[in-house]
Amino acid sequence: MQKKYIVRLTAEERHQLQAVIKKLNGSSQKVRRAQILLKADADGPNWTDQQIAEAFDCRTKTVENIRRRLVEQGFEITLNGVKRTRPPTDKRLDGEQEAQVIAMRLGPPPAGYANWSLRLLARKVVELGLVEAVSHETVRQTLKKTG
Repeated sequence: MQKKYIVRLTAEERHQLQAVIKKLNGSSQKVRRAQILLKADADGPNWTDQQIAEAFDCRTKTVENIRRRLVEQGFEITLNGVKRTRPPTDKRLDGEQEAQVIAMRLGPPPAGYANWSLRLLARKVVELGLVEAVSHETVRQTLKKTG
């Protein structure tokens, strides 16, 4: 079958990919992308998508996507991936609310409790109206930042 997206790497790109593989520089995804690009190079090994998928234990669709991304978006984005412009979700607590949670944790626990638990802190934060809803995990992460 005729390939729609042909990978043609320059000598500099080939050298950069070989360095990533040799040093295992970056994430495992980055190393795998480098391996796939090198094998898909039309001026190099020019392996088929099926051969590449079998060699690197991935799907042929993955190889096709990497080929397409190289042609459409360029070498750097294909190798390193697209960086997020913002976090996946907005922070639940702002700086002032975090300070109030920390102050509450350092104070005495409510009557009937020997210590603050994460769930107890989360309930108290909601009761006091600092936020509408918060999980104990958010409280844990807030307290972990302070040491």
